[in-house]
Amino acid sequence: MDLQEEIKKMVGSASKTLFAFCFSFILGVGLFSLNESPTTPTPHLGQEGKPLFFYLYILFIGAMLAAIFFWKNKKWRFIFIVMALFFGGGLRFLSAASVGGAGHISSYNGETINLTGWISSEPLAKTNEATYVVSARLCAPQAACAKKVSGKTLVKLPLYPQYNFGDTLEIKCRLQSPQNSLNSEFNYKNYLAKDRIWSICALPKIISVAAPVNSWIKFAKQIYNLKIFFQNQINRLWPEPQSSLLAGLLYGSRTGLTPELTENFNRTGLSHIVAISGFNISIIATYLMFILIYAGLYRQRAFWAVVGGVIFFVIFTGASASVVRAGIMGIVVLMARQVGRLTRSGNVLVFTAAVMAAINPYVLAWDAGFQLSFAAAMGLIYLSPVLEKIMATRHNFLAHLLQAILIPTFSAIIATLPLTLWQFGRFSAVAPITNLLVLWAIPGLMLMGAVALFASFIFYPFGQLLAWVAGIVLSYVIMI
Repeated sequence: MDLQEEIKKMVGSASKTLFAFCFSFILGVGLFSLNESPTTPTPHLGQEGKPLFFYLYILFIGAMLAAIFFWKNKKWRFIFIVMALFFGGGLRFLSAASVGGAGHISSYNGETINLTGWISSEPLAKTNEATYVVSARLCAPQAACAKKVSGKTLVKLPLYPQYNFGDTLEIKCRLQSPQNSLNSEFNYKNYLAKDRIWSICALPKIISVAAPVNSWIKFAKQIYNLKIFFQNQINRLWPEPQSSLLAGLLYGSRTGLTPELTENFNRTGLSHIVAISGFNISIIATYLMFILIYAGLYRQRAFWAVVGGVIFFVIFTGASASVVRAGIMGIVVLMARQVGRLTRSGNVLVFTAAVMAAINPYVLAWDAGFQLSFAAAMGLIYLSPVLEKIMATRHNFLAHLLQAILIPTFSAIIATLPLTLWQFGRFSAVAPITNLLVLWAIPGLMLMGAVALFASFIFYPFGQLLAWVAGIVLSYVIMI
């Protein structure tokens, strides 16, 4: 079939037209992000970058004008809109990658400054240090200078004293550009760039600590404090490493897991159960739908109940970019299964990816979490129906339960296998077995853990009893 026939089919189908438009934008963002380095501030607004930016802008305007000129001719209008969206995707990435200038913190890389900013992400505590992401507001390169700035910087401090999300810090340090290790293939620069971090605060010295400065930060800090409150109660109810594992299951915390246990989860293909990802939320949401429907809820009510639960979960965990992305992907998979039409489901997923790429164009090439979430969602949407036909069994509860465990798991594993091999250079041969042995217990474990946690606030001994039962299952997961 030739290209003209394919274009006619796309033009005549609103569903295919939407898919083509979104895919063109994604392709533009992706191709330009693959061929650009995120390491140099202002790579496209300076003397070297301006021609590329300028010519791409001319092509974008030209394609849009051509689309307007050929508006009555559906085929040519379609072609020029596709071209405009492709160039627009490239422009979106170049504009986002054009950091620097006097108003951006990265323009002071190489200088020793006094920096004032607030901790904008949940601190990551390790064995002997804590990592903070600080969103800058003011800097003072000289004693008499205090300029307003924007942008994020990474600050590594001793484990104690501890600082919390929302705190305003005044820090004296030497700003440095991120550097990759010569002994590792891991691209640390790109890893930070996806979160728009272009500076590292070396040899930091804390000058002062203050409370949050505005109402939004105060509200976000209250949510964070609520999570810390629950974490402290979890630590009372379960010993390590059960407490850290349950915290990872309930809201994605990985700070308490030892490096050895974390590596064991990676080697057995179970790391997704303690990470907030679209893969994780999609599978858990699918299981919850299954449980609610068998509990007597109509499918429509069960759908909205699970969607509401996902939204609450995103807010509770702090609504960071990775969690919002995972929540969106999880809801998209739920919508796909609710609608039941593959073409519409695929369009929703591609449209979601286009919107997320427009918001943060770094995710396509540099965010492994986004790629794995997208691939897992594709697997759950397109591979699950195929596996359901292959694994069709009698209509009884145990058969449906087995299908509910196996089908989403294998669909996601198959779809994410190429990315796993490419991004991490490893594949767990035992992952299908370990997932089969573990995933059936995860929804019930999460439910029992949450019930034990809330019951302990009402009557602590009863919460302890439920926690003891949940601890048996937690130990089973760790043993596997």
